[in-house]
Amino acid sequence: MAKIDLDTLGIEELVALRDRVIEKLAEKVAARQAELEAEMEKLSQYGNSAKKSRAAPAPARQSKGGDVKDTDARHSGEGRGNGEAPIAQAA
Repeated sequence: MAKIDLDTLGIEELVALRDRVIEKLAEKVAARQAELEAEMEKLSQYGNSAKKSRAAPAPARQSKGGDVKDTDARHSGEGRGNGEAPIAQAA
């Protein structure tokens, strides 16, 4: 691709360049959208399970440890209300 020294171009030339860039970008976007639509059409033959799975969010998972209870937080030093960082416990 040829390099263009934008500082040497006049206002009309810059406007014309901008218009050409906008047109070329629109062409490329349209071509890519057509490619993607063709690919989606091809993939649709395998069923609509992908659309259904995207429409329904996955159920929320709980961690193995479960929620930390208030009594656990008090004993471990977590959740201190006085603004101090929790103190690490020795093993």
